[in-house]
Amino acid sequence: MLIRLGYDIGLSFLAPAPVTALLSVHPSRYADLREPDVVTTTPVVPIEQFFDLFGNRMSRFVAPAGEIRLQGRTLIEDTGLPDAVHWGAREIPVERLPPETLRYLLGSRYCEVELLSPIAAELFGHVAPGWARVQAICDWVHTRVSYSFGQSSPTRTALDVFTGRAGVCRDFQHLAITFCRAMHIPARYAAGYLGDIGVPAAPIPMDFSAWFEVYLEDRWWTFDARHNTPRQGRVLMATGLDAADAALTTTYGAATLTHFEVVSDEVPAGAHPFA
Repeated sequence: MLIRLGYDIGLSFLAPAPVTALLSVHPSRYADLREPDVVTTTPVVPIEQFFDLFGNRMSRFVAPAGEIRLQGRTLIEDTGLPDAVHWGAREIPVERLPPETLRYLLGSRYCEVELLSPIAAELFGHVAPGWARVQAICDWVHTRVSYSFGQSSPTRTALDVFTGRAGVCRDFQHLAITFCRAMHIPARYAAGYLGDIGVPAAPIPMDFSAWFEVYLEDRWWTFDARHNTPRQGRVLMATGLDAADAALTTTYGAATLTHFEVVSDEVPAGAHPFA
């Protein structure tokens, strides 16, 4: 299938301020792009692009005082298949894990592994290791945490989610990531597009989404504690230890969000894909 991707984000600044943005499709999906994936601004400002420590493609610029619009539009080809499932995928002992995965066992800004390790052992220590254990973690978080936009905040951590039992998609993932790491399963945060493809349309405006990935057997696998079901049309933009590493925009100065629109729609069969 072909998926039309895009965003239109407005920010207002009282004074010029540096901005970094993670608004590009992840390099792992470059081969699937059918149109250029370019970040543009209105007014036009010079944009520097680079790759961060996690391999995400970042944009950096200085926003002028007043309002600036960040816009992008591209077309990507997708298999249309739901997230892969492999119940036989095994946990890898820590001593045999690839060195690059070890950082994803440690605590991070939003994932207090040390504090939640005793709870994780009590809840999931009896579950068979491997895919079944990760799925048990997703089931627990999905059923015991309620989606509530009003009860989240930029500082809400996995421990806050565990005690408060409410949050938005990133909060679900932070708690699941923390439980996985506590059980010695490498887990990393992921963000990107997830449109209502193959599911009933949500009654709320489209937004970017968060999920997480775990390392089992010999690769990273996608899990989503908020939706807790394989989904179609997931398009990765960024990965990191947690949301601090995958923030879609970071402003180094006071800013107000003035406009936010995201598109992630399947192009209907027979429709002109470049319209």
